Amino acid sequence: MRMDRHIVRRRRETYEPILWIVDSEQWPRACLRAELIERGYDPYGFITIAEALNSLSREVPEKPEALVLELRGQDLTPQVIETIQNLGIRTIVLGGNSELNVPFIRDHHWDVVLKRPFSLGTLADLVQKLVPIKK
Repeated sequence: MRMDRHIVRRRRETYEPILWIVDSEQWPRACLRAELIERGYDPYGFITIAEALNSLSREVPEKPEALVLELRGQDLTPQVIETIQNLGIRTIVLGGNSELNVPFIRDHHWDVVLKRPFSLGTLADLVQKLVPIKK
């Protein structure tokens, strides 16, 4: 399993919701992680959804409060989508026309669907609305 290099646990001064960011592209994933850390979240980055799901039984013991899933570059099947649904976590799906029009993606209920192109700020704002930080 490969997460963004090393898991570095910061000392939590306040409540920081755990998030998963799944994106096969390094820089968009890293930039979103950095933005969400600045906003008070504890995001974990994964290259594939399989790595994220496998982490539940290994390195990351806490289930996230939300998942940001970039569909591009993922090996998705109806079974993987069912596994995500069974987690019971809020999910933001990111994609273009080709990814969002796959029947088992299109017909599934997602909390938020964001179609490319979008800005990093727009995505981070959506995360904040979906998972507000409790003070």
